[in-house]
Amino acid sequence: MSESISNELSGSAEKLIRGRHATRAFRPEAVPEDTMRALFSLAGAAPSNSNAQPWRVEVVSGAARERLADALQAAHAEKRTSVDFPYSEEMYSPVHQARRAAFAAELYGALGIGRDDHTARAAYDAESLRFYGAPHAAFLFVNGDGGARLAADVGAYMQTLLLAMTAYGVDSCPQGLLSFYADTVRAELGVTEGKLLVGISFGYADEAAPVNRVTTGRAALAATTAFHD
Repeated sequence: MSESISNELSGSAEKLIRGRHATRAFRPEAVPEDTMRALFSLAGAAPSNSNAQPWRVEVVSGAARERLADALQAAHAEKRTSVDFPYSEEMYSPVHQARRAAFAAELYGALGIGRDDHTARAAYDAESLRFYGAPHAAFLFVNGDGGARLAADVGAYMQTLLLAMTAYGVDSCPQGLLSFYADTVRAELGVTEGKLLVGISFGYADEAAPVNRVTTGRAALAATTAFHD
């Protein structure tokens, strides 16, 4: 392979990876069905241990999306959480907490919500259960025993899916909050097995929304990676 072609390919890969970002305001128009099938098919090329492919994906659109959004908001209002993978604020180290705080300041600043306006923040969280207005949402379940190793495989699938969406010009947002209501999702979609890892809202970004101009930094390479000779 010539150096020019190699540079072009690496540049395209970097553009794709760095071009992916979370979208938190969507236009209502749907993604064409053939595009959806193509990008989910591409995501299926994700790696997994021994090629087990322990993911199960449930995609909602149209009336099913509306019913699920209503059910999620009702569960949220009634504090009926059901989490398959344990969560606590204590799982984050101080450096993780600092990164989260910096992001929250940017996000809520773009929304015009003050740091101490807990009522407005809570209302925004509740509204996010309508998928930020996205016409579609995908729910990623871990089949099998739902342990950490299988969840890692589904994490690899998720990143592959997000990049496939970016390649097809589809915007997305992984939403951890959607996984806090796993029993609600199961009941609405008739899912009988697997543990819910994450939900992903997707569609086409509302470019005029200030929240979609929020940018996130990344830690320096030396802060996360060591090279051993």
